[in-house]
Amino acid sequence: MTQEELFKVLVAHCKEYGFIFPSSEIYDGLAAVYDYGQMGVELKNNIKQYWWNAMTRLNENIVGIDSCIFMHPRIWEASGHVSAFNDPLIDNKDSKKRYRADVLIEDYLAKIEEKMNKEVEKGRKKFGEAFNEEQFRATNPNVLREKARYDEVHNRYKKAEDANDLAEYKQIIVDCGIVCPISGTCNWTDVRQFNLMFQTSMGSTAEGASTIYLRPETAQGIFVNYLNVQKTGRMKIPFGIAQIGKAFRNEIVARQFIFRMREFEQMEMQFFIKPGTELEWFKKWKEQRMKWHVNIGMGAENYRFHDHEKLAHYANAATDIEFQFPFGFKELEGIHSRTNWDLGRHQQYSGRKIEYFDPEEGAAYTPYVVETSIGVDRMVLAVLSHSLKEEKLENGETRVVMSIPAPLAPVKAAVLPLVKKDGLPELAQKVMDALKYDFNCQYEEKDSIGKRYRRQDAIGTPFCITVDHQSLEDGCVTVRERDTMSQERVPITELRDLIDKRVNLNNLLRNL
Repeated sequence: MTQEELFKVLVAHCKEYGFIFPSSEIYDGLAAVYDYGQMGVELKNNIKQYWWNAMTRLNENIVGIDSCIFMHPRIWEASGHVSAFNDPLIDNKDSKKRYRADVLIEDYLAKIEEKMNKEVEKGRKKFGEAFNEEQFRATNPNVLREKARYDEVHNRYKKAEDANDLAEYKQIIVDCGIVCPISGTCNWTDVRQFNLMFQTSMGSTAEGASTIYLRPETAQGIFVNYLNVQKTGRMKIPFGIAQIGKAFRNEIVARQFIFRMREFEQMEMQFFIKPGTELEWFKKWKEQRMKWHVNIGMGAENYRFHDHEKLAHYANAATDIEFQFPFGFKELEGIHSRTNWDLGRHQQYSGRKIEYFDPEEGAAYTPYVVETSIGVDRMVLAVLSHSLKEEKLENGETRVVMSIPAPLAPVKAAVLPLVKKDGLPELAQKVMDALKYDFNCQYEEKDSIGKRYRRQDAIGTPFCITVDHQSLEDGCVTVRERDTMSQERVPITELRDLIDKRVNLNNLLRNL
């Protein structure tokens, strides 16, 4: 199965098993907006709990807030979003479709990179253990030709990006022969800037209403509340403020399922520090955040850092943690050293002093900030795309299984009476009642036990507990493990401890 095919299967699987639905589907849907179903919301909440507890429980100097979506419009002027929160927009005149110019160029570069990687894989198969990838890339004519093409386009693109040269964006697209995937033509409009913020009105009458915005990020809610938190919590620098909340961006091209949406959720932490220590803290948070990701158990090889070549106006260091999605390595989390730009701007625009008085220094200053920001929806997509597997069994059958890391799984255990008679449902219900206070469990008695196993595999349930006739005699049940399909007899009195060892989120936290 190709990566593209896997992605299509994943989208269909998420709908079929209650993870994610197209929003407003009975009205033909709403582009790039999705609803989380009964399985998806449990997975999402588990991810959020893992992040929240890792931030606020494990760090005594990090606390949480929940700021409003609606904020004073001057906040977005101070943050630069009103004037500079733009993407380069380009239209194809034949298909009438709209694209981000930078994404068209980046996709073109990714295709060149893919060609080089294919050549390397050919060499690896040809030479086996004697293969030297570094030497192959430095000498193979096909790789060198593609590398020269890549470097030429990449250098032009970075210069255009740094200079905000919209005309050069279009020229690169034309020179590279980048076509619209719908019309197949290069009949492009000029590139123009498109502001990503959603506008709405606040007021009792149309004439007296003022323009406000749906927040495009959650960070500014932390910045404007930082002094409130610092004073009421008697916080000393360094300290952090964490927040989970919705954000909204009117994306030109929202694509790749829940990877890029117009309404999404962020988990952000702003860490306030003494000026001059920001790069040291930036390094520490890079290490800590990568450890958090790898700790889930989805393979360290599926993550990598990608340092920014062009820094945002507020940053003096920035990197992304990228994950290997079905469509390649893409950003999952950003770590940024934001200097004191945001707090300085809010001090300037509000006219209020929001400095921190450092008792050790005996002086007041505007703190610097290191930010960690992760998209909840992207994290959900990372877990789902990595977990979905189709396995061939020894008997020739095929099973579809979601090998979701057990602490994050929506349902931790399924309780299944072997048949719907002979007192088995009654005993199974007692088992269910004993477990439901500690774990999210499902009770299911319809269909054969094999079909019920398959349904639980498809939603990622780590344990299936089967109550059979022997259970009535010995007080034991059969516990089936999802990934290995191994089965063992376990006393009902030991079930809670057995499940807890595998699914308790606190066990993940202890590894950090």
